[in-house]
Amino acid sequence: MSRSDLRALFHSNSRELKAVDVFTDREDEWAAVIRSLENLTAATGAPDFDVNDLESPRRNVLVFYGVGGIGKSALSREIAEQLAGQPDGPSQWSTPDPPLARTVPVRIDLARQAGVDFESVVLAVRLALTALGRPMPAFDLALRRYWEHNHPGEPVEEHLRGYATSNRAARSLSSQMQSVLADVAQALGFPATIGALMGKGLRTLVRTLRDRKRHGLALAECHRLPDLLEADPNLDVLSYCAHLLAWDLAHLPREHAATPVVLLDTFEDVSDRGQRDHERLIQRMVWLMPNALFVITGRNRLQWDDERLEGQLDWVGTRCWPLTAVGATEEPRQHLVGHLSRDDCESYLANRLSRDGKPVIPPEIREVIAHRSRGLPLYLDLAVMRFLSLYQRSGDVPRPEEFNHDFTALVARAFRDLTTEERHVARAVSLLDSFSVPLAAAAAGLSQEGPVLRLIERPVVDSDQGAVRPHRLHDLVRSAILEADSTGADRWSPADWQRAAQRAFDALGREWRASSRTADRRLLVDCLLQGLRLARDFDLDLAWLVDAAFAYVQDCVWEPVVLPPPSVQVPDDPVAQDNPAAALAVALTAIAGRQRGHRRSAAERLRVVVDSGRLPVELAELPRYFLAECDRDLGNFAESLAGMRWVVDHGRRLAPSATRGLLHLSRRLGHFRQARALCEALGAEGRGHRASGEIWWPHGHMTRACASFAHGREEALRRGEHGEAALAQACLAFAAAFQDRHRADEQIERAERMLAGAAIRWAELQVRIAQLLRNAGDGDDLPAEATAVAAEAKGSGLTSSVAYAWLALCFHMAVLDSGGGVEAARARLREHVNGAEFAYLLEISHMMTGTAPPADLPLADWVDGAAAAGARWRQLVLDRRQEMTAVRGS
Repeated sequence: MSRSDLRALFHSNSRELKAVDVFTDREDEWAAVIRSLENLTAATGAPDFDVNDLESPRRNVLVFYGVGGIGKSALSREIAEQLAGQPDGPSQWSTPDPPLARTVPVRIDLARQAGVDFESVVLAVRLALTALGRPMPAFDLALRRYWEHNHPGEPVEEHLRGYATSNRAARSLSSQMQSVLADVAQALGFPATIGALMGKGLRTLVRTLRDRKRHGLALAECHRLPDLLEADPNLDVLSYCAHLLAWDLAHLPREHAATPVVLLDTFEDVSDRGQRDHERLIQRMVWLMPNALFVITGRNRLQWDDERLEGQLDWVGTRCWPLTAVGATEEPRQHLVGHLSRDDCESYLANRLSRDGKPVIPPEIREVIAHRSRGLPLYLDLAVMRFLSLYQRSGDVPRPEEFNHDFTALVARAFRDLTTEERHVARAVSLLDSFSVPLAAAAAGLSQEGPVLRLIERPVVDSDQGAVRPHRLHDLVRSAILEADSTGADRWSPADWQRAAQRAFDALGREWRASSRTADRRLLVDCLLQGLRLARDFDLDLAWLVDAAFAYVQDCVWEPVVLPPPSVQVPDDPVAQDNPAAALAVALTAIAGRQRGHRRSAAERLRVVVDSGRLPVELAELPRYFLAECDRDLGNFAESLAGMRWVVDHGRRLAPSATRGLLHLSRRLGHFRQARALCEALGAEGRGHRASGEIWWPHGHMTRACASFAHGREEALRRGEHGEAALAQACLAFAAAFQDRHRADEQIERAERMLAGAAIRWAELQVRIAQLLRNAGDGDDLPAEATAVAAEAKGSGLTSSVAYAWLALCFHMAVLDSGGGVEAARARLREHVNGAEFAYLLEISHMMTGTAPPADLPLADWVDGAAAAGARWRQLVLDRRQEMTAVRGS
């Protein structure tokens, strides 16, 4: 349904401009209403339903909550109109099949400025029920008693005529109440009607109701009516009278039966956290009317499931309200109202302003607004008004870049319901991508966590209990606070932001150091990312980030480390981005990114960091070492050798890794004796077991190589280095695949499981090559598979993996005893021999077939001689050939 948008119309002189309010989407919310009504009517229609049961848990509250401007009030209005059968409702809302049982909707806005008190709520519900055409005798008697006591001299009928939405409803209620009084007067033998429910008339009525055997008064079956009529008729008693209304509804004839749907909007205005008197009365009404559905909309999640509120509210805890608890799946329950989809944003903007039936806002501007809005209707509305303002000011259609804009109104709306302390915490956590309660308190500089606990219950905070840090400020609210928080009376100065950033940074460091003993990888990455961004944006000293960076690279897991563009520009003090933290972020991004892209791209970025000289001396080796690794993978032998030697010569943290790098370079040249000497100096801490296995498999010593890789895997697991363990396991699968197909299956499967939680591209390809080796001698599709693996390796800049793929194809052809096939595979391998580099692999291909290598081929320095190595390789080929012959024969 669309209505004229007067605010937009009064921003333009154009008579052709058509401005309408647009209601979009909310199909899931409407479906929740339907399911809630279906479940409630099924429960109240069951034979065992008893309206007098005041102890059973209640399942009659449906809640929609979310930040201001999300469209909750519009949703409440549309639900009420849809249930009332208004035409032209949202076209996307489905019609229930079968149709819903009869409902009586009544919507009440509880906003403070509307002046709605509890008495008004009760009257509104009772007036709506006049549509049923039947009196509510028990409730009407209690209401008459209450009114006469609290509004002497003001007839209830006159008040209702001024209060009701229509005179017809007021007249109907007055007539129904008079009918009840007449029936009671007749039963009691009074003339006409009871003039006033006071004095002798009230005492007689109560005595008659208690003496259920006399007069045959049907109301005598309402056991609690006499007590309510005798009680002091104040607001508390009026709230308990909701039970009488429920009793009356339950005793209506079937043809008049209906389910009241009470829609309470702006509920945050009655759920003040310090004073819950109004909320207690409403909750009492909800509890005492289990045959009515209450649809509550507001900014905050309903807290009735929280047992800590005992004493402030009458019924609390999940025993009383099981469907209000977090994780409830049955309807009715609590729903965080989500944001509009991209398509819905487009539809909203296209229909909000039109001329001659066509959208006024151009598509390119709609796209920018939709992207920046993150689906928040309030942002869309503010952007539409900005479009009109800019258009009116210049007379030209605004440019799309003029809508890269945040609005101070968003901050004002988000902060409107927060206390001063909560606003202080919200600003502090806006510096963080996600936060825990202790981290938020530390960032805000608080000694108590109370304000944080209150803030996380607000809809401006999203929570995910499965995340490393379970809470995060809503993206758009966070962005608005960071970029547009400049008009509030309690706004922060640049110095305030700087101090908060330092507190948050220090707290992250303390959390990481406290968790480092448990090797919590997810927390390490979270601290690293958030700490890097704070240090970069606020030019902080790296401090604990130095140790965290080395801890990150140590495990070889390589989760992405990609920081967003700088989100904070402190007013009057722009942050310089060419600082050490920015350089470290670039370096770590390149180091992790080499597993997903070409090594050349990572090498270029690392070279920029090295040349910039921005990193402190204790971190200078980090980009140099990984640049040397990239150069090695790219076949830049001299550059890699120089980089590794630089790191070894400086003798810092990565010196053992660089020594291992020199070992790998020696091995690539076939200098195995030299590599073995370097390996013995590494030890277990320097991952010497894996290095040893890399020396023994080229010698055809597969059993010895597998043992070394297995030792390396177990050592890494003992130290909690799961990435290194997965790398060793991939090497183990590769070596085992030459010798034992059954064992290779087990090792490949284990390697795949271990690599599932890591991003190590070389190891992933090594497992793919192990699969080729396991299948060597079997099938015609292996050459195509080897070609595909080699292409993937080349695309990642991994020259060793390309060479190993062609070696696997040589092994396959040797097992098949295909002379032509071996020569073709050997030719592909020869393309990747660069002088002495990888020449040993070509030499191995000749060992497989017992042929002499080319005279011009640089020969390897084999540990126990070429003859011994050649014999082992020839035997591996013969063993596989014999195995495959037996398989084919069977």
